[in-house]
Amino acid sequence: MDMLTDEISPDDGRFPEFNEMNPPPDGGFAPFITEETPFSTRFFTVRFDLLGHFVSADVEFIASVTADAAQEYAGQAMGSGKERGWIDGYRYKISDTYMGQIVVFVDGTMNRSFTRMLLLTVGIVLLFSLVLILLLIILFSKRSVRPIAESYEKQKQFITDANHELKTPLTLILANLDIIEADIGKNEWLDDIRAEGERMNALVKQLVMLTRMDEEKTDVNVSAFSLSDAITDTVSEFKMLAEEKGKPIFADVQPGITYTGDEAEIRRVISILLDNALKYCDKGGSIFLALTAKRHPVICVENTCAEVDHIELDRLFDRFYRADKARTFTGGFGIGLSIAKAAVEKHRGEICAYKKGHDLIGFRIVLK
Repeated sequence: MDMLTDEISPDDGRFPEFNEMNPPPDGGFAPFITEETPFSTRFFTVRFDLLGHFVSADVEFIASVTADAAQEYAGQAMGSGKERGWIDGYRYKISDTYMGQIVVFVDGTMNRSFTRMLLLTVGIVLLFSLVLILLLIILFSKRSVRPIAESYEKQKQFITDANHELKTPLTLILANLDIIEADIGKNEWLDDIRAEGERMNALVKQLVMLTRMDEEKTDVNVSAFSLSDAITDTVSEFKMLAEEKGKPIFADVQPGITYTGDEAEIRRVISILLDNALKYCDKGGSIFLALTAKRHPVICVENTCAEVDHIELDRLFDRFYRADKARTFTGGFGIGLSIAKAAVEKHRGEICAYKKGHDLIGFRIVLK
């Protein structure tokens, strides 16, 4: 007991951090050093004189270390250049005294074993907790999401049923219009009925197309084709109409780009984007299309639009969304971009809307 007191007493100036962080009560030991410490802790000490020569080794309080082994451990500690460290499971600290230096070694085997056991226990508890929480999330999330999934399925079923129910009366209306026109001739009222009927028929066809694309089991007719030629052909179909409307199309198509996918679907996507650009391009504006390829083919379609700052770009692909708040009829129904997005995603591609400056809006497609 006297030896441990002499070796690690905080009052002799060799462990100043004890005095600073844990001031001893009544001049005694620091709070974490008690009278039982020498009997509960396995330790040994090695002394060196002021010249660094070995003086003595005290191994009275440890059975597994001899005096020679203690001297060897102390030599390693002194040679390490570190004040504190670990050597073979022993925690050491080098302190200066008025007679030289002393190296105190404390057996940390039990502490290390306890720490490892504690960490292992905590890890196992955390792992089981994560698994339990994950299972609870899966169970409860299925219940919470089920009403939304059922509502979505009912919505798709409703659209499908409504499409079938609308197609028959629309067909009859248009057929009866032909019969009436044959009897009484054409007039403006019959023309209005035909225009609205054909518009409704086009909407039904687009809804049917969108519903089919939503079906997960729909397969894509994959084949290799010239993407450059497909885009060039589609642009040529719109060029005359664009010039009549005073909205010319400028195309920059990199030749020789091929792609493996559904050619008809890709052509439909380009047609939708060009049709959308023609409808919403400013009068006297221009439409730009570019096709490039590095790692993947990239298609960009841009058009001038003075109101681009007021358009919610993140909602352009929502069904029936119209950037025109007044919903002025421009020949579209607000689902064309939804169809384009569904077709691109069927090909595992990406499509996004962006703006340039204050008068240009564009759509970028990356085909993968």
